[in-house]
Amino acid sequence: MSNQSREKRRKSPLWAKIVLTLGVVLMVVGGSTFAVAKVAESKVKDAIPDHQLVVDPTATAEKHVDIKGAKNILLASLDTRPSWSKTHKASHTDSIILLHITADHKRAYMLSIPRDLLVDIPKYDNGKYKNNEHQDKINAAFTFGSLGLDGDAAITHGMTLLTKTIKQKFGITPDAMAVVNYDGFKDILAQIKKVCMYVDENVTSIHVGRTKSGKPAVPFTTTAAGTNPRPNYVDGEKVIPNTYKIGNRCFNPIEALDFARQRDFLKPLNDGDYGRQRHQQQLLKAIMKTTVSQGLNSPAKLPGLLTAVGKAMTVFQEGIPLTDWAFGMKGLNPDNIITLKTNAGKFHAVESAPGVGSAEGLDADSVAMFEAAKKDALESFVLTHPDFVPKG
Repeated sequence: MSNQSREKRRKSPLWAKIVLTLGVVLMVVGGSTFAVAKVAESKVKDAIPDHQLVVDPTATAEKHVDIKGAKNILLASLDTRPSWSKTHKASHTDSIILLHITADHKRAYMLSIPRDLLVDIPKYDNGKYKNNEHQDKINAAFTFGSLGLDGDAAITHGMTLLTKTIKQKFGITPDAMAVVNYDGFKDILAQIKKVCMYVDENVTSIHVGRTKSGKPAVPFTTTAAGTNPRPNYVDGEKVIPNTYKIGNRCFNPIEALDFARQRDFLKPLNDGDYGRQRHQQQLLKAIMKTTVSQGLNSPAKLPGLLTAVGKAMTVFQEGIPLTDWAFGMKGLNPDNIITLKTNAGKFHAVESAPGVGSAEGLDADSVAMFEAAKKDALESFVLTHPDFVPKG
């Protein structure tokens, strides 16, 4: 990019786009001034360092400056926060979201990939563990990529194999990736104080509650796998769980993350991981909208927000600076980010290989949905499949 182009970008009020996480919070900070842009540009690299996937030595390196065309961003959250340096404990991805941004950068779609989707995980050698190509659930791809490693190396190799698996399964190569630490969202939510969204089904928490006397406590005891919840008692008092009723609601940071963690262990929440994935999508979108509505255009607020994002995410920019991502997505408004359901929100069982356990496939419409993402044709897909868009 020429110096003239860079200077034009810095002076333009369109530098109101601040990327807080790749694909998670692509937002407008209205009325951003030159000073704010300078704050962001000087802080973003330190706050959100760039990571790179393991590069294929036979691949041709490309440099992207102007963000053009449709883009796909991979978001994955881990089911644990493993201390790899001490235990080398394996971690699966409990949520995998593909954010597809249309070629005109005016609209985006969130597609959840079922964690139990049966796939062929490619051959991969991370230097400590050699994975032979085999059939397994897609949430194990990160595990086999990271086995034997710790810290950033585990995250990098885990995401590399997950990305290769998605490319092989769907024919989609993500343009950027981020590993989401949902606990880290507490810091982001602390910056914006609260987040408001529509609750689409009644949810009872198994994690957060209070005794009758008002003491915070865990309302249910569960097995190691988090199943079979049974009421918990503290000092003889039954713990009353938090409940989230259908309708518009504003959450504090603890409530928002708690809502997004719940599965199907208690009725009436009855759609398991599909419900959790949908609620996580809703939370991410609500964070975007809330941040926009607050107009975080202050040099005093922005550095803290960027730092919080850096703690919540490990971002793989793949050679594209976040400032370039931000400028390229200047036409994308959070109101134009559409969440989509996979498999109509129901488990689609398929026969799996021995030892894999209960796995699922994609129904015909969901196969068509991912094919539409590959071809940048999701707008047409939604017109013919309106039931794929959750209500509310």
